[in-house]
Amino acid sequence: MLDALVAGLISGNTYALIALGLSLIFGVADLINFAHGSVFAIGAMVGWWLVAEQGWPLPAAIAGVVLVTAGLGLLIERLALRPLVGAPPIAPLLSTVAIGLILDRASEIVFSPETRRFPSQLATTNLSAGGVRFGTLDLTILAVSLASMGALWLFLRKARLGRAVRATAQDRDAARQMGVDVDRVQGVVFAVASALAGVGGILVGMYYGNIDPTIGADLGLAGFTAAVLGGLGSLPGAVVGGLLLGVAESFGVTWFGGSARQLVSFAVLIGVLWLRPNGLLGTPGTLLREPLTGTFFGGGGGFRLRPWHVGLLLVVGLGVVPLAASDYLLQVGAIVAIFAALALSLTLVAGTAGQVSLGQAGVFAIGAYTSALLSTERGWGFWPALLTAGLVAAVLGAVTVAPALRLRGHYVAIATLGIGSMVVAVILNWEWLTNGPLGVFAIPPPELLGQTLVSARAAYGLAVAVLLVCAGLVWRLQGSHLGLAWRGIREDETAARSVGVEPSGNKALAFAVGGFAAGLAGALLAHQYSFIAPDVFTFQVSLLALTIVVLGGMSSIVGAVLAAVLLVGLPEFFRPLQEVRILAYGVVLLLLVRFRPQGLMGFR
Repeated sequence: MLDALVAGLISGNTYALIALGLSLIFGVADLINFAHGSVFAIGAMVGWWLVAEQGWPLPAAIAGVVLVTAGLGLLIERLALRPLVGAPPIAPLLSTVAIGLILDRASEIVFSPETRRFPSQLATTNLSAGGVRFGTLDLTILAVSLASMGALWLFLRKARLGRAVRATAQDRDAARQMGVDVDRVQGVVFAVASALAGVGGILVGMYYGNIDPTIGADLGLAGFTAAVLGGLGSLPGAVVGGLLLGVAESFGVTWFGGSARQLVSFAVLIGVLWLRPNGLLGTPGTLLREPLTGTFFGGGGGFRLRPWHVGLLLVVGLGVVPLAASDYLLQVGAIVAIFAALALSLTLVAGTAGQVSLGQAGVFAIGAYTSALLSTERGWGFWPALLTAGLVAAVLGAVTVAPALRLRGHYVAIATLGIGSMVVAVILNWEWLTNGPLGVFAIPPPELLGQTLVSARAAYGLAVAVLLVCAGLVWRLQGSHLGLAWRGIREDETAARSVGVEPSGNKALAFAVGGFAAGLAGALLAHQYSFIAPDVFTFQVSLLALTIVVLGGMSSIVGAVLAAVLLVGLPEFFRPLQEVRILAYGVVLLLLVRFRPQGLMGFR
């Protein structure tokens, strides 16, 4: 047990370093920086290169990593925040998502994607105390972490610029009136936060021994969880959250095995948010600002959609494409239709009801596994399994999101992120039912009137038909009295309550209907792929769905479909250029957020 505690405190220190940076940025810029994990990964890779390839001693390597990652932080602030001043919070958020994609892919191109050994000359088991074995490496990691935290504390408390950072975090407008250069403060904060992430990256490389350019995804999410546990914007909370998360994960792995790590992490997150909606040390009321959705506007209005436009799109999608496209393009079209249906589930939840979900991959997975298991284990036909998948996803989507309904502001999105990740973690650990990491295979193809739909044209037609059903459902609800109530909650929840609209129940209903559409999309994906596993439904899928909705124009049905074509279908044309495909996707997303932030169809 003591071994687990020591291991948890060591890993918790690295989580705290990441969480400190995230809380710093949030406190000053009111921004959740999704590129932070990518900076962490680059810190680890640069540290490996300096130590293993250049032969630098550890202190010099840490200094080099600090300089590189601090420079990256300044670059992110310039690209993700400065050009989007005045835009709703979701605009710079999506900009950091795009920059994260660019950094991840650029790191893979520069360093190559394979795993490599991080050299360390420090012993790992040469010391003992109280029956617990540890090494000089553990003490070094602990000392560097504490020194970094201490340096940050001294900077914020004693340095003039540090006091300016604190003033900006407390009241941005008041700080500007007192002569504080807020733009300069923001740049400093991004540089300091990224430097802390870089130090965390090199420490993790030393601790685990093996690293690759993709380690920022999971560990960056762990640091984000730690920041939320402690209370976003609270630096002491970031440290407490990091240590708590590290210890909880360590004991969870000791008791339940390594596959339970993520389940334990997000169970702790949801439990803390349920009891303390602002985190352990967060200040109540400080995050009740503009919801994450807001009005996503830009330099011009949306395109005016006329009936003949819709008719033309239907003719192209239902007539021209099936007749003229190759089998490969039809398969791509089917996947585009599936992700468009997933995006429509968020169009209703986020665009109409104003409740952003970062965990839509969870209900997507519920639909996929429900249909797959009913088809393979129970011998159900495709259509009963498809409908049941939608209904199960609707019910579980509403039930699992219940803890988030009492939250406000950014914490709604954060809670849905945790819930979605918990769903996937349960699927991973529920091996007797889901086959765990091995997944479900030999999923039968769809059938209609006794005929198996195996051709690319049939798969495309089925996916488009389900997409049209979802689109019709969303369109009908948006124009109903229920849609009016959802829009009232989105615009002003207090005013909606004053005229008799009950927010919690209506929010749950929005998540249920959205879950139904996501469940249908997940079921189609399972039968299209014929094999599914937990790693298909990652956090990146939730981000992709949200990106499609925002770029389409938050509540626009046609916009969601067109954005799915752009963000899911277009990258397929870059597939021969595998090394730069994701890099190009990140650049396109960054440019769209920068120059067309109101989305393809504007906000309605």
